[in-house]
Amino acid sequence: MGGVSSPSVRVHRKTWSGAPAGFFAVEAAGLGWLSEATPVGGARCVGVHDVGERHIDLERLEPAAATARAAEELGRALAATHALGADAFGAPPDGWSGDAWIGRQPQSNEPTASWGLFYAEQRVRPFVRRAVEAGHLTAGGARIVERVCDRLAQGDFDDGRPPARIHGDLWSGNVVFTATGGVLIDPAAHGGHGLTDLAMLALFGFPWQSRVEAAYAEAAGLPDGWVGRVALHQLHPLAVHAVSHGPSYGVELVQAAARYA
Repeated sequence: MGGVSSPSVRVHRKTWSGAPAGFFAVEAAGLGWLSEATPVGGARCVGVHDVGERHIDLERLEPAAATARAAEELGRALAATHALGADAFGAPPDGWSGDAWIGRQPQSNEPTASWGLFYAEQRVRPFVRRAVEAGHLTAGGARIVERVCDRLAQGDFDDGRPPARIHGDLWSGNVVFTATGGVLIDPAAHGGHGLTDLAMLALFGFPWQSRVEAAYAEAAGLPDGWVGRVALHQLHPLAVHAVSHGPSYGVELVQAAARYA
C-alpha cells in the first residue's frame, strides 16, 4: 500500500522517524485483516489511506461519548471478529510474515499448534526475560511466572477453542467511540484466544466493561468460569509493561501468575 492521500480526505498521520522496517506495514495489514470481519458483524476498524516506512495515514475519527448500547454492540462485534478465525495460534495477519510489535516492543508471530504453547513461548517468556534484564522483575518473581509458562506449554490451560482473529493490544486507548459505535485502532493482530482481548480491556479499565463482557460472553458462547481465566490472559500485557514501565508492573505480573502457578 502506498501513494499519496488526496488532500480532500481528512487523515490522521502517525509518524516515527526511527521506525524499523515493516513497523507501519504490519499495522496496516492487521487493520485490513480484522476489517474482513466487519461485513459479517465484526468490529469496525479505522481505515488506512496510506502507509510508508516512517508513517501511516489513517481515517480521522470523531470521538463521541461511550454508551451502554455501544459497549454491548462492541462486545457482540468482537465475538464476530474473533469467530472469523485464524490459520493457527500465532498466525500473523494475512499478507504479512515475520515478527511484529506491541506498541514499540517486538514480538514474534510464529504459527503454533496450541494456544498454551504459543502464549508461553511467544507472548510471556520473552518479556519476562527482558523485564529481568531491565531490573524490573526479580529472579524469584520470574521463576513464579516461568512455572505458569511451563503449565501453559504443557497444555494445562488449553480449552479446545479454535484460533481467534484477535486485536492483540485492546486496551481502552485502542477503542475510539464515535457516533456510530466503537472503532478499533493500533492492533497487534494475530491468531490467539478471544479472552486475550477481553482481558486487556479489563486490565486498564474500560467504559461499560461489564456490558461488553456480558454481550461478548453470550455471543461467543463462553463457558461458565471464564472469568477465572482472565488474569492468565493478562500475563502478556503485564510482562510487556514490566519491561517498559517499571517494577510496579513486575509486581502485578507475579501476583497474577501466582494464581496459576
